[in-house]
Amino acid sequence: MAGTAWAVLPPLITIILALWSKEVYMSLIIGIVSGVLIFTGGSILDSIMLMFTVMGDKVGKNVNILIFLVILGILVAAIARSGATRAYGEWAAHTIKNKRMAGMLTAILGVVIFIDDYFNCLTVGTVMRPITDKFKIARTKVAYIIDATAAPVCIIAPVSSWAAAVGSSLPEGSDIDGFELFLETIPFNLYAWLTIFFMVFLIWTGRDFSKMRESILENEKEFVVPEEYKDSEEATKVEEGHGKILDLLLPLIVLIAACIFGMLYTGGFFEGKDFVKAFADCDSSASLVLGSFIAFVFTGLLYLPRRVVTFNAFCDSFGWGFKAMTPAIFILCLAWTLSGICGEDYLNLGQFVGGIVSAHTSIVMFLPVIFYAVAVVLAFATGTSWGTFAILIPIAVAILGSADTTMLVLCVTAILSGAVTGDHASPISDTTILASAGAQCHHIDHVNTQIPYVATVSACCIIGYFIDGLTGNGWLGMLAGIACLGAAMAYIVAKVPSLDKE
Repeated sequence: MAGTAWAVLPPLITIILALWSKEVYMSLIIGIVSGVLIFTGGSILDSIMLMFTVMGDKVGKNVNILIFLVILGILVAAIARSGATRAYGEWAAHTIKNKRMAGMLTAILGVVIFIDDYFNCLTVGTVMRPITDKFKIARTKVAYIIDATAAPVCIIAPVSSWAAAVGSSLPEGSDIDGFELFLETIPFNLYAWLTIFFMVFLIWTGRDFSKMRESILENEKEFVVPEEYKDSEEATKVEEGHGKILDLLLPLIVLIAACIFGMLYTGGFFEGKDFVKAFADCDSSASLVLGSFIAFVFTGLLYLPRRVVTFNAFCDSFGWGFKAMTPAIFILCLAWTLSGICGEDYLNLGQFVGGIVSAHTSIVMFLPVIFYAVAVVLAFATGTSWGTFAILIPIAVAILGSADTTMLVLCVTAILSGAVTGDHASPISDTTILASAGAQCHHIDHVNTQIPYVATVSACCIIGYFIDGLTGNGWLGMLAGIACLGAAMAYIVAKVPSLDKE
């Protein structure tokens, strides 16, 4: 069954069930079970053993991300217990005057924190949620803003952990410079740029539509806090300290600085590598653990000697912080397991998709739009953009070689853009899961409200990459994509009333 159409079935079952039932845990479990049953030929005991083998392997490889989640949860709970969040909220009430300002500040913070998408999702949510809640901005809208400034920003940032993912996807023995190739794709990454433009348009005009509009109107009647996050909401209301705004800002500044330091450290900056190369070669998950632990220790040293919070209250934050991150941890573990079952060691969904692409690439002018569409489907089905890079970039290099550099850049750009599109929309993507966790909104609600926005931008990207292939000019494709999005925004302005009442 490996490398055949059967490999599509587990992610397809998961996604359809999740969108239909809005129950992501059971949908993922059913998808995983169907995958192991297909691989083992229906053997029940072998399937059970395989499921937990894959889960152990995937969780083991990604354990640093789970540790980072827990430490960040503890840090957030400790800050809340100190009373610093309340002080921050009171300051925001006098400084930030309306929903538009709160939304734009959330977006700006997301763009500024571009070093890593995981770090972006959780940090932006942690900092901005008290403010967006104060203005009763629907958490689904906050999750969209967080998600739209995570992977789409990282994929056009030269100094980020994503540059390494692109370089490492090139086949062994290739004479192409991976980092230089990545830099050349930045101006033509349609989905990343158009998503940022579209997000700013939605925040500024308040013309949300489709499922997002329904969610916002529902929150205007009664602000919705998902059931799974109500315990953590209660924890943040328990204030036992007299913290000031600096007691919130300093831990977060140290967290950001320490994570950047961690990336430089694991990337070899202190061993002689230059700044950009160190970022490209860093171990981002280990860096996040190092940075979050430094921030946690700093917070303890900041609070306890000054008696901002009692020792017992600080220790209580351990349990509350872990509990707050449990939904995200559980979904991530299941999503990684499903990804493992569909990976090259088992059902090998990538081989199946790669075979289809290789068999239908005779017309070079259609390659960018073909690679974009395939990358969207593959990333959506597997929930991983980096895995999509690893599968499709070697195929593009094999087809085009290094002679036709212009078309190679356009095809690789289309792959990167499509991978981020599919990842952005997928309910089993880790960044989508973490955006939900950062905003503390129900995961499937985030997926359902975000998909119409992703589809709008994606349609513009398809036109842009078609023009790319037809003309061999990335700038003309970018202009076509921008024109298409401009037309879509003009239509929205004409047909959709603004929800802003300020």
